[in-house]
Amino acid sequence: MKHHEGIRSYDHSASALAFPLGGVGTGNVSLGARGELRDWEIFNQPAKGASIPLTFFALRCQQAGQSPKIRVLEGPVQAPHTPSHGYHPMVSLAGLPRFKGTTFRGQYPFASIEFHDANMPVSVTLEAYTPLLPLNPEDSGIPCAILAYSVSNPSDDPVDLTVVGSLTNPVGNLVRDQFGNEARVEFGRPVNSYREDDDLRGMLLSNPELAADDIHHGSLALASDHSSVTYKRSWLRGEWWDYLHNFWDDLMDDGLLEDPAADAPGARIAAASLGLVDRLEAGESKTFRFFLTWHFPNRPATWDLRMLPGLGVDDRDVGIIRNHYATRFDEAWAVVRYTLANLPRLESTTRQFHDALFESTLPPIVLDAISANIVPARSTTCFWLEDGRFYGWEGCFDDAGCCAGSCTHVWSYAYTIAYLFPSLEREMRKIEFKVETADDGSMNFRTYGTFHESVISGVRAYAAVDGQMGSILRAYREWQLSGDSGFLAGIWEGVKRAIGFASAYWDTDNDHVLDAVQHNTYDIEFHGPNPLSSIYYLAALRAVEEMARAIGEADLSARCRAAFETGSNNLDAMLWNGGYYIQKLDDVDAQKYQHGEGCLSDQLLGQLHASLLGLGDLLPAEHVKTALKSIHEHNFKRDFSEHANCQRVYALNDEAGLLLCSWPHGGRPRLPFPYADEVWTGIEYQVAAHLIFEGWVDEGLEIVEALRARHDGIRRNPWNEVECGNHYARSMASWALLLALSGMQINADGGETTFAPAAGLVSEKAPFKVFWSDGRRWGVYSQTWDARSESWDTNVETLGTAS
Repeated sequence: MKHHEGIRSYDHSASALAFPLGGVGTGNVSLGARGELRDWEIFNQPAKGASIPLTFFALRCQQAGQSPKIRVLEGPVQAPHTPSHGYHPMVSLAGLPRFKGTTFRGQYPFASIEFHDANMPVSVTLEAYTPLLPLNPEDSGIPCAILAYSVSNPSDDPVDLTVVGSLTNPVGNLVRDQFGNEARVEFGRPVNSYREDDDLRGMLLSNPELAADDIHHGSLALASDHSSVTYKRSWLRGEWWDYLHNFWDDLMDDGLLEDPAADAPGARIAAASLGLVDRLEAGESKTFRFFLTWHFPNRPATWDLRMLPGLGVDDRDVGIIRNHYATRFDEAWAVVRYTLANLPRLESTTRQFHDALFESTLPPIVLDAISANIVPARSTTCFWLEDGRFYGWEGCFDDAGCCAGSCTHVWSYAYTIAYLFPSLEREMRKIEFKVETADDGSMNFRTYGTFHESVISGVRAYAAVDGQMGSILRAYREWQLSGDSGFLAGIWEGVKRAIGFASAYWDTDNDHVLDAVQHNTYDIEFHGPNPLSSIYYLAALRAVEEMARAIGEADLSARCRAAFETGSNNLDAMLWNGGYYIQKLDDVDAQKYQHGEGCLSDQLLGQLHASLLGLGDLLPAEHVKTALKSIHEHNFKRDFSEHANCQRVYALNDEAGLLLCSWPHGGRPRLPFPYADEVWTGIEYQVAAHLIFEGWVDEGLEIVEALRARHDGIRRNPWNEVECGNHYARSMASWALLLALSGMQINADGGETTFAPAAGLVSEKAPFKVFWSDGRRWGVYSQTWDARSESWDTNVETLGTAS
């Protein structure tokens, strides 16, 4: 992985850092700053903090005439050291020698770690990734992690070495006793087998006693393409901690592992080890590559993962559905075979994407934000079913999905998946308009119909104004990105019903300013005219106008245009206060949870969508610019030490961030909407992108810098932006930064893509370079200033196309 200037690095003390490895719809295992594998979330269930016992990598090396040295390939265990019974060897291996320190760098989808230890005769680095190929969700959805340890011998003498990976078989639901002395599976009997397959050698961990339709059925593989291996299919159990003594002494002895016979006496532990054996001559370097793959095809056919038997409040039989990757692979070994057979293409395209993104001239903090928030698309927030349907929670609890149903009023902020994996977003629009939109045009803002559920955790789905308008805009976006008239035709009747419902239900006086009771992303109802709902509605009218024109319904297009013009004029006259747009209420306290005279940070969300999608100004341009500047001026706080927040806290102490609302001129309700005093990264990105689009580049970047500074690996995980759950979907609004800074626009009819970089980045006529994806192709756009002609020389390079 190339290290690009300005991208942050972290040392082993960054205990909050967890870099997820895994593909779209596969789950994850994460890599910590010390080099440890953590948060094993590959079993169709979020599982923050979950570990698998005796699962680690180690290095043994020996120079001629010298004693061997062994290190766990991790940095030092971090304080506080407060377990009630000390560190148990099965859980932590804390008592084994390890490297003195680490330096972690993450440029998603690649992570790298440098291991530091002056007492070792070799130097070691790790590169880890899961393939990510833009516009190719299939090959970006492989359930695997590739871990490549590069070892260099700077000495004048040869070094014999063994790099060993160990993994306990968890297939059948791994459980432990209260002391951590025993780890066993609840169901079936785990079996570890050694396999060789052409250039592939490794261990397959399975449980043949589990039926193919068992919820716990599955397998893992740990394999390598290294030519010389040693292995151990199981560990001696013995008593107390004999198992670890036996393994460590076996490795220390000669670097080769003793594999017990199947009928060897004594109890065994279902831990398997694979060692890669080699010699480094003086000055020589080699890379030792491991493939960690998994295959757990069955997930419960319900939104509520706490209904898995034995895990929650209800163990009813909900049935199972299969993950999409199960249509391609029948076990974890098949995943390894496919990955290795296609590795030149998978790796080279992933590196092309990485380099195209990180060699951009965009500010490093923007690249950091954009890349980090690709993670939710490949986290447990999302799942992808065998028939192609794609869904997401809002985010995840530590042990279950949080807020079910691809919530439209959250997901409508997100842009990342639309530009990297647009076919998946099209699946979401089909569900929204063909399944969840009723005959009257009301759209359930949570897709409960997927599993024929109507209530989840006591919550019933119904129409949300911002979510419904957002889905209309995203339908336009998906058509714009695909140019697929068949896709548009397939959802068109639902789109028409949805915009018709908005006009009939939320606009009681036909002035095209919404004024009825409006449920929204703040989990409450706004009453009366307000900017969030009505500006969103104006944007949706413009989108339907353009889609109707393209589909040949001129009358509907004209009616939408007329409604838009009327609504725009009325809203501006009604809600503009000279600095920003307000909610119009006679008594702000007549109903709880309003904002009234407050300056709402996402009041212009509809305008941002319209701007990025080429739909133009919804309101007077100067008012929009002034309102944006007011949002930054009033809502961005550079210190939270004096901020009183009785709600959830996402920014505190001396941190900086953007409040959801403020009342600079007074008029704060006695009980404002529930999240008013909070800081949400998705809305910070939305406002920052809009500021940049309108020319306030420094102000937009200040918000992004403050946001990412909070995620420093100590206080928060840089690859997990939390709101109502981990890997929160709204954080994928960060992709709008790339669109705003590059000025990329797409012509839906002809598919032409144009660029107009933000003036603040090219004002000095400096070269400009940026990654782009228009849903059909992806590549690099660049421009350089030609002093002779006093004009820009531009180049649009295509590196790949949709698969």
